[in-house]
Amino acid sequence: MITKAKIWLSSPHMGGTEQEYVNEAFNTNWIAPLGPNVDGFEEAISRYFEGAVHTAALSSGTAAIHLALKLLGVVHGDDVICQSFTFSASANPITYLGANPVFVDSEKDTWNISPELLEEAILNGIKNGKPPKAIVAVHLYGMPYKHAEVAEISNKYGIPVIEDSAEALGSSVNGKKCGSLGDIGILSFNGNKIITTSGGGALLTKDIEIRKKAVFLATQARDDAPHYEHTHVGHNYRMSNVIAGIGRGQMEVLNDRVAARRYNYAYYKKRLGELSTVNFLDEPQGFSSNRWLTCILTPSFKIREKIRLELQLEDIESRPLWKPMHEQPVFKNFKSYTDGTSSDLFLRGLCLPSGSNLLEEDLDRITSLILKTLNQC
Repeated sequence: MITKAKIWLSSPHMGGTEQEYVNEAFNTNWIAPLGPNVDGFEEAISRYFEGAVHTAALSSGTAAIHLALKLLGVVHGDDVICQSFTFSASANPITYLGANPVFVDSEKDTWNISPELLEEAILNGIKNGKPPKAIVAVHLYGMPYKHAEVAEISNKYGIPVIEDSAEALGSSVNGKKCGSLGDIGILSFNGNKIITTSGGGALLTKDIEIRKKAVFLATQARDDAPHYEHTHVGHNYRMSNVIAGIGRGQMEVLNDRVAARRYNYAYYKKRLGELSTVNFLDEPQGFSSNRWLTCILTPSFKIREKIRLELQLEDIESRPLWKPMHEQPVFKNFKSYTDGTSSDLFLRGLCLPSGSNLLEEDLDRITSLILKTLNQC
C-alpha cells in the first residue's frame, strides 16, 4: 500500500553548509558553550541588520525575553503589558520575575497589539499609581505590529518596548527590519522557525552596553576575577558553539527561506483567495511579512475544525491560531484589556503548512483537499 508523505506545519530546512560549521567545531574541539561559531553567528545576524543592532546569541527566544525584562529593570510586583494573542513564551518570562502580565488584545489589520487598548491599559496603570514597566509587543506569524503607533505611545509615556520578533526574522516596516524597531529585540531559532539552530535565540540591541550586560547575565554573571566571583544572579543562557554552527549556515539561506514562505502564501491566496469562505491577512502599506505561517480565517469554528480534521486524516498538519493568553487557565487571574478580536481569531483561524521545503505537489495536495472540504460544507 502506497501512503503519501506527511506534510508538516513548519519543518526545519537545512541549506547544505551547516554541517561544515558543525564539523569545524568538532575538528577544532570547540564543543564548549562559546567559540568561533557563536562569534560568527552573532556577526552574521548583525550584518543582516546592516549594523543597526548588536547581537547576543542565547539558548532560546524565551531566555532573550527574560534577560530583556531584567535589563529594563522589571522586578517582583511590577506590571508588564503583553500582547494577548501570542505564544505563551511571550508572557511566561514576566512571571519568572514575579511581575504581573497585563494582557492587551489585538487589532484586525495585523492581528497584533491594539494601540488603542494599549494606551487604555497604560492610562489605567498610571491612574492606579502603577504605570507598566515595559511592553512586550509581538510580530505574529511574521506580520509586523503597528510599529509607528506603538512607538509613539511608548515614547509618550516613557515605557520601553520589547520587540518579540521570534516569528518575524525577515519581516520589515517601511524598509526597517523587525528586530531593530523596539528598545530590545528578540529572535527565536526554534526548530519550526524561518531559520533554526534546533533550539536557540538572540537578543538584539542598539546599545553595546546592554549587549555586554546581557552576555554577562547569560554566562552566570561571573565577575572579572581569577576565581568564581558573583555579585549578581545570572543564568546559563548562552548558545552552544556547536548549534551556532547550524545558525551560521542557516543565515546564508535566510533570504531564500523568506522568498519560499512568501511563495507559499501567494500560492494559497491564488487557489483559495476567491472563495467567500476563506480570508487572508494582507500586508498594510509599507509592511513586509516573512509569511512564516500562512493563516486563513473561516466563517465559523465548525468550518475551521472541518478543514483541520480533514487535513489531519490525510496526514497534513495544520493548527488553530494561538489561543489568547487572557483565556489561558494559567493567566486567568491577571488583568486584561480586550474587545473580542483575538478570541474570534482563535475560533475561526487556521495555520496552514508553510515550510520553505514544501513542494508544488504538496501545496496542490493541501489546497485541493481544502477546496473539496469547503464544497461539502
